[in-house]
Amino acid sequence: MSPLQITTRDAVTGPVLEIAGELDYTNTAELQDRLTALPLRPGQRLVLDLGGMRFCDSSGISALIAVRNHAHAAQADFALAAVPDHTLRVLRIVGLDQILTIHPDSDTATRP
Repeated sequence: MSPLQITTRDAVTGPVLEIAGELDYTNTAELQDRLTALPLRPGQRLVLDLGGMRFCDSSGISALIAVRNHAHAAQADFALAAVPDHTLRVLRIVGLDQILTIHPDSDTATRP
């Protein structure tokens, strides 16, 4: 098991959270805590870069939806970047690829 690591950086479009390790029921609260401490302004785009994520269970998927909802409540956009194939497959199966904006990498996701 690899613990969750979250790195925050600023891009032209808004904050980027780089997620590494495992996003599961044991640590989704850590992501939500980090998110609630993050100031979001209307018009910004919050990007979750999942390139380093090794595992995501159903709790992790729920946390991604919660992050999207948080961004939208702040009148900010939300995007996922570098979604690993195993997670992308799940998002497609359950239809979340239809409501989540997904980019191949964080550079694309942070273009104005």
